[in-house]
Amino acid sequence: MQQIWRGARVFDGWCLRDGVAVVVEGGRIAGLRADDGQGEDLGGGILAPGFIDLQVNGGGGALLGQGDPDDALRRICAAHRGLGTTGLLPTLITADPATTEAVIAAGIRGARAGLPGFLGLHLEGPHLDPRRHGAHDPALIRPMTDGDLALLRQAARALPALMVTLAPEAATPGQIATLAESGILIAIGHSDAPESAARAAFEAGAGAVTHLYNAMSPLSHRAPGLVGAALDSGVGLGIIPDGIHVARTPFRLAARLAGERLFAVTDAMAVAGTDLTRFTLNGRDIHRRDGRLTLADGTLAGADISMPEALRWMIHEAGLDPSEALAMTTRRPAALLGRHDRGVIAEGARAEMVHLSDGFGLLAVIDG
Repeated sequence: MQQIWRGARVFDGWCLRDGVAVVVEGGRIAGLRADDGQGEDLGGGILAPGFIDLQVNGGGGALLGQGDPDDALRRICAAHRGLGTTGLLPTLITADPATTEAVIAAGIRGARAGLPGFLGLHLEGPHLDPRRHGAHDPALIRPMTDGDLALLRQAARALPALMVTLAPEAATPGQIATLAESGILIAIGHSDAPESAARAAFEAGAGAVTHLYNAMSPLSHRAPGLVGAALDSGVGLGIIPDGIHVARTPFRLAARLAGERLFAVTDAMAVAGTDLTRFTLNGRDIHRRDGRLTLADGTLAGADISMPEALRWMIHEAGLDPSEALAMTTRRPAALLGRHDRGVIAEGARAEMVHLSDGFGLLAVIDG
């Protein structure tokens, strides 16, 4: 059955286009054609690919790693789909080995069952630097072992995608190389590494950095740290665009220096898609107020932001061109995962789209 969507500007993954309609057949984009007035009239706004988020800790009241992991995966994917994110990596922050194994097993089951929106898993820790633990439990942070290496390689064979955030202080270049050669997307984060160690990790195969600027050695004029190495590298850079984790000026500098390598993540927690004002993280209370999620001591514990909110902040507050901000939430993260069938409106891509207002608010999620 053919569907035609028209009457809105179309963001194809690269640029905004006027006067075109999107043709959908069998759940895939069949092509774009001139808008001749035939088809479903969206009545204005912007038709864009569904958002892609590579760092999603929770949503719908669920947090990955707490409670039943199968239920958590379903609730997280459903909550974020309602917020316009049609593809995501549910993210497990630093946990004990049993919890990690249970989440991996649930992820494999979710993939086999075709869980809508599930693109794989992101394991953020436990192989981090305790000096940069942030909201992670420092008691659970530890160096990578041969057993960890074997578990991750086995998981990578069974999951559609696996992203692992680690610190060079907790994993050797040889371990990083082995994981990267197994198809795992290695991201460097929660690290106090000097520039030299960060560059060694990139050379070993690390392909990304987790939430740029946050929980990492900063840039200074004599000690560039992980931030300097990341900005001067060729790897993908995730960033939280909420104006709280990163202020406007360093965000704009990253966008200018990194260009195509920069992509948005929400780092969303259990409260996403709900009215909850608090939740627990490894037995610690997390409070939600004024757009912040914090521990009792004020430490940031994830972000209270959705992809449409991130998009609006990048455009209206940081001053990014709309096409660049849209690419950061769609095509760029999808491409980093090698999922060129997502994050774009192009022939052969999955027909998972969002209808946005002219002010970039979410109006509807469209499944072809």
